[in-house]
Amino acid sequence: MSIELKNVTYTYSPGTSYEIHALKDINLNIPDGQFIGVIGHTGSGKSTLIQHLNALIQPTSGTVSYNGEDVWAENYNRRALRSEVGLVFQYPEHQLFESDVLSDVCFGPMNQGKSREEAEEEAKKALLQVGFKEKNFKKSPFDLSGGQKKRVAIAGVLAMKPEVLILDEPTAGLDPKGRDEILDEIAALHREKRMTIILVSHSMEDIAKYVERIIVMNHGVKTFDDAPKKVFAHYKELEAIGLAAPQITYIMHALKEKGLDVDTSAINVDEATTSILRALWKKEEDHK
Repeated sequence: MSIELKNVTYTYSPGTSYEIHALKDINLNIPDGQFIGVIGHTGSGKSTLIQHLNALIQPTSGTVSYNGEDVWAENYNRRALRSEVGLVFQYPEHQLFESDVLSDVCFGPMNQGKSREEAEEEAKKALLQVGFKEKNFKKSPFDLSGGQKKRVAIAGVLAMKPEVLILDEPTAGLDPKGRDEILDEIAALHREKRMTIILVSHSMEDIAKYVERIIVMNHGVKTFDDAPKKVFAHYKELEAIGLAAPQITYIMHALKEKGLDVDTSAINVDEATTSILRALWKKEEDHK
C-alpha cells in the first residue's frame, strides 16, 4: 500500500504578502511495511507533509498517490483513504469528543459502516493493544492523564484497521516511562502486523532506536532521506539546520578523537557498548 509524492509543493496564502512555501518540490515514496522517522525544526514542514499523506491538505502543485491512484482525482474516495492512512495528531484533545472512552474509539469503525457491537469489539481490541486498561473504558476521555489520552487517540485510529499509521509527536509531554511504553507498543504493531509507521519526533534517541529510515525536513525541503546511520553521519549538517544527532553519536566521536578505535556510526546504546568493549579489548591486546 505505497504512498507516493511527486513534485509536491504547498503554499500558504499564495499571491499575498503572507505567502509561505511550506513544502517545495517534494518527491517521496513510502512502500509497505517501513518504519519511518520524520524530523525537522519547528516550521520545517513536517506537519504539513504528513497531512498530505492522507489528503487532509491538497497540494498547491504536484500529485499525491496511494496505491497508484491520485488521491485528489475527481470521485476519489478520500474518506476511505483516511481509514487506511490513519493520522494521530500531536494533541489528542483534537481527536477526542465522545462521553466515554469506548464510545470515542467506536466512532471510527461505526463511521466505516460497522454495527455498534462490531465497533465495540474492534475498539476493545485496539484499546488493549495500546495498553489501555479495561477498567477505564467507561471514563470520560477528558478525565484521563496525558498518556492515557494519547493511547485512546491511537486506539481510535487503530480500531479502523489502517494500513498506515502516522503519529505526530506521540510522546510529547510524557514522562520517560510513558514515552517508552507507547513507543514500544507502536514498535510491536510494526513487527507483528508489518504496518507502515510514520513517526514525527523531536527526540533523536527515539528516532535512532526505532526507525529504519529518516526523512529530514528543513524550510519545506527534504534535506536527507536515508538509513539512520547515514543520516546521523551528517551530524554537523544537522546541527547547522537546528537539529542534532543522538547523544551516542557525539560520545563515539569524542572517544575516537581521544584515540579509542570505536565505530562512530553507532547510534544506540547496544551498538556503542559493543564497539567500546571491542576497542578496549583490542587496545589491551596491543599493549601486551
